[in-house]
Amino acid sequence: MHLAIESASKAFPGVQALDNVSLELRPGEIHALMGENGAGKSTLIKIITGLYRPDGGRLLVDGREVSFQSPRDAIAAGISAVHQERNLIPRFSVGENILLERLPTHRGLLDREAIHREARRYLDLLDRGIDTRAEVRTLSVAQMQIVEIAKALSLETKCLLMDEPTASITEHETVALFSLLRRLRDEGAAIVFVSHKLEEVFAIADRVTVLRDGRNAAIGEPMSAMTRQRLISLMVGREERIVERPQRTVETDVVLEASGINTAFGHRDISFALRRGEILGLYGLVGAGRSELARAIVGDIPVTGGALRLKGKAVRIRDMHEALDHHRIGYISEDRKQEGLILAHSIRENIAVTIWKRLAGMLGLIAPPAEARAVLPYVERLEIRTPSIEQTVGNLSGGNQQKVSVAKWLAANVEILIIDEPTVGIDIKTKAYLHELIHEIAEAGTSVLLISSDMPEMVALADRILVMHGKRLVGEVANGRRYETVSRAIMNRIHAVEEERPAAAE
Repeated sequence: MHLAIESASKAFPGVQALDNVSLELRPGEIHALMGENGAGKSTLIKIITGLYRPDGGRLLVDGREVSFQSPRDAIAAGISAVHQERNLIPRFSVGENILLERLPTHRGLLDREAIHREARRYLDLLDRGIDTRAEVRTLSVAQMQIVEIAKALSLETKCLLMDEPTASITEHETVALFSLLRRLRDEGAAIVFVSHKLEEVFAIADRVTVLRDGRNAAIGEPMSAMTRQRLISLMVGREERIVERPQRTVETDVVLEASGINTAFGHRDISFALRRGEILGLYGLVGAGRSELARAIVGDIPVTGGALRLKGKAVRIRDMHEALDHHRIGYISEDRKQEGLILAHSIRENIAVTIWKRLAGMLGLIAPPAEARAVLPYVERLEIRTPSIEQTVGNLSGGNQQKVSVAKWLAANVEILIIDEPTVGIDIKTKAYLHELIHEIAEAGTSVLLISSDMPEMVALADRILVMHGKRLVGEVANGRRYETVSRAIMNRIHAVEEERPAAAE
């Protein structure tokens, strides 16, 4: 399929998302679509797939102008997509979600065995460990992403648009996906690939189109002629800024200590200590139980054994409200859209939600002007790009949504901040900014428990790194800031457990 979009424009209230943007996609190629959060990449994909109608411009498929009124029109034309926002039905099974557009039936009833069998074909290309009969709501964020990709693959389309498909999946799953994409390309499919991971783009893409501030900065340039610095310059208008936290030389007081913690999720004998002003990393492959351990600390998953101590005092935290109100612990969820933010509410309301008790008057009422005064300093400090703090959070780019997630906890003035996958789906410029911000938070005395699947991010930020595998802590690695050494030590810990042999000496 040859697909072209010519001079596309799209505006939302207060924002010109696209301004005369063009893209040409040829059969038998993987075409990278690059740009910062808010550059217009997702908007362009949604126009191509019929979710949005453009204000101007035209879409051509094999030279013929088309106008899609819905995603079903695009699917019928041979176009499918993996969007940043998950489009899964939580109470449906994995198999039902994968085959949603063409569920097999037998005598007028759903054929469950056929669903399982067909869905398995596509899921096994990526991950054999996901049960096609399981309800989607029981899956982790990473597993849901795998299901989204399998769903798109099941349509066997001629044009596949992938918006951050690797944001939440493991390196092993990414390797499997790339092998599959290359095969589809060689069979004549046209593929758009969006990612903020530059090493992935250079590994997989044939050509690249770059958007900056809703306009074309480059159109269809060959990747073979592109350098990393030029690509970054096209995206952000300047060279890359690398943030690396200096090594700590002073040992501070322990603020949070876990001793032999067991949880209802299945963690066993988890012990660690977090010190004041420290960034303690928690690394592990998908399914290791990192996010669930964080949730147990803030009371969202029951602790069934062991002791949790804050500043030496044993505590039992029953829920997230108690974690914040009584113990000044904040939690930035990896799933900002479903858990971290109220997408239908304003920036003002989202940031102020953690300080409503502080702002409430004698009758418990909160005046919007008081909220605005409390919120504006954080909007300015984090450089949240918005025409107004009354802007609905769901209309912000992914990077600005993540800044709102961080802002609400900065406003709460917590002493301990758990940050789960802070830069998933975030562009290079915003990622560097958030790294600086996490560094500043720790320097100001806040203790940070950092969960990240991004190894370079972990090495750049963490003071120490705890390694998890199979819901257990399997080691601790000192962070000497040398990526090759630290990453090898971490993976040695994981492989040693998998192979049931002693870890290689550090």
